[in-house]
Amino acid sequence: MSLSKQAGIILPGYDPLRVANAPTIGTATAGNSLCASVSFTAPSCTGGSVITTYTVFSNCGAFSNTGASSPIVVSGLTNAASYTFKVIATNIYGPSYPSAASNSITASNAGSQSYTTAGTYTWVAPAGVTSVSVVAVGGGAGGYGSVTGAGGELRYINNTSVTPGSSYSVTVGAGGDHFLTSNQCHGKPSTFSSVIQANGGGVQNSWPGCGTAKNWQRTSGFGGTGFLGGAGRSSGYGGGGGAGGYAGEGGAGGAQFTSGSAGTGGGGGGGAGNRNYCGCVGSFIGGGGGGVGILGQGSNGAGGTYSGAGPTATGGGGGSGGSAGQTGSLFSGGCGGLYGGGGGASGNGNIAGYGAGGAVRIVWPGNTRQFPSTNVGAP
Repeated sequence: MSLSKQAGIILPGYDPLRVANAPTIGTATAGNSLCASVSFTAPSCTGGSVITTYTVFSNCGAFSNTGASSPIVVSGLTNAASYTFKVIATNIYGPSYPSAASNSITASNAGSQSYTTAGTYTWVAPAGVTSVSVVAVGGGAGGYGSVTGAGGELRYINNTSVTPGSSYSVTVGAGGDHFLTSNQCHGKPSTFSSVIQANGGGVQNSWPGCGTAKNWQRTSGFGGTGFLGGAGRSSGYGGGGGAGGYAGEGGAGGAQFTSGSAGTGGGGGGGAGNRNYCGCVGSFIGGGGGGVGILGQGSNGAGGTYSGAGPTATGGGGGSGGSAGQTGSLFSGGCGGLYGGGGGASGNGNIAGYGAGGAVRIVWPGNTRQFPSTNVGAP
């Protein structure tokens, strides 16, 4: 049995004539949380036996990991440091020569966590994360008879301190219900710890079962920078309000025979309104308000368009990548679009549109990723 020295280590059984050829290096891609994914192609000549493992290692060999196939993730890198990688193939006769070096990557601890279903959650700050930026959208209000729901508020806060390994509470507000559900017409607030709260949209208390009036269809939360969702209609059989934007309010719902207004600052547009298109008693139609996205400020949502008497009322467009509100029909008001769109008036006097639920998104590091639009896209 021969002996040889590889990378400063004496390996029993090493046979240079039977080791595999070097793999072909592929692409190194920086990932979240100080890691890199390194791809490679297996050598066509595996030597005297099958390859059992591949080892990827960084320049100077400071960081490495093994695996059975490509790609292999190397973790524990140093934030903002640059790395290249090589890979070796090992069979029972020893390691191959290293591949060529990969492209250079810069390690980053950037990451994010999104919560988009109504409920209460716990977020744990990852290792090394001391600062985050957060955006929250409150739930949209539901329509109620001829009353329509306002859009949810959007609030964001940047570079707020967290402690690695510590837990923080997150609440995603539900959208408002419709028709005779006591105190459930209003949208619910979305929160991150005690730092920020984006309130849900409201409806005027002109119908029983919706609880206390909510500041003429809208309410304001606390923490950071906030913009209200668009107003619904206290009467007039209109469209739902759009969700608030990153730099302006959501669009207001249109009154009867009226288009909704566009959102501002990336907010959702308001839905259009209609009424009695065929002379039918109670044929109130309202489109849902548009929602807002949570990847940073984008385009404004267009207002729903009233296009003359007919059996529908269009919903408002989604702002900043959010979804559009639903079109209202003779039988149902349009539901609000995600996230935070308000519901439209009912098509037959009682089945109004639901408000859309809210959302919370946390991004890090908070000192370099900041809302409304600084590096807050994926990841």
